[in-house]
Amino acid sequence: MDLGLKGKKAIVTGGSRGIGKCVAETLAAEGVDIAICARNEEEVKTAVDSLSSNGNKVTGGVADVGEGDSYKAWIASAVEELGGLDLFVANVSAGGGNNEEEGWKANFEVDVMGTVRGIDTVTPALSESKGSIVIISTTTAIENGPGAGAYGAMKAALMNLSSTKSQELAPQGINCNVVSPGPIYIEGGAWNFIKDNMEDFYKATLSAIPAGRMGAAQDVANAVVFLGSPAAGYITGTNVVVDGGFTKGVHF
Repeated sequence: MDLGLKGKKAIVTGGSRGIGKCVAETLAAEGVDIAICARNEEEVKTAVDSLSSNGNKVTGGVADVGEGDSYKAWIASAVEELGGLDLFVANVSAGGGNNEEEGWKANFEVDVMGTVRGIDTVTPALSESKGSIVIISTTTAIENGPGAGAYGAMKAALMNLSSTKSQELAPQGINCNVVSPGPIYIEGGAWNFIKDNMEDFYKATLSAIPAGRMGAAQDVANAVVFLGSPAAGYITGTNVVVDGGFTKGVHF
């Protein structure tokens, strides 16, 4: 299928590693010009060098999604450097595991407010291009599971935000959708740590996945890139679950 992405322009937050990097790599392979951000300057530089191998334009910057003004300023500069915008992927998260008050605050500032600020900043450019927004959530937002608490609750808020924005922005030609990964195994990632340090929990989780394996970053990236492409131009306000059957509820 021709996704119609060649020559498009995208921003991927947290694009230096993990799911974000895989999304950026998949977009680059489709001929998309990309801007990525992360907090680690060296990781951003390495990712930009790697992503540039396809010959498309790639730019990167150091930005903390939890720092509102500087984050919005980076997005605005990235849109200007790219010469417009067709896709915004809100990927950065404060992560799970901290259900103390500071954890709730971190997930609110990064996951929720970071997404709100990002969408507000890119809306004018996406209105011009009739572009798309894809928000990364989690299956823990729809069903109790790993990362329940602050992480799951704030990711659930993103689903409500996406639904609202899909209705609000559709008249401007902008789509807004969510992708919710289940357990995704990435070298050096959370499930790698769990496998090495919490073997029983890892095995129990794996046994609950009917597909018989943990997901890969590419599984998530494929869904994100499709939803962000012109090929999915009539899809908005939906949540695509990428979990190999891990969640058991009926998704109406």
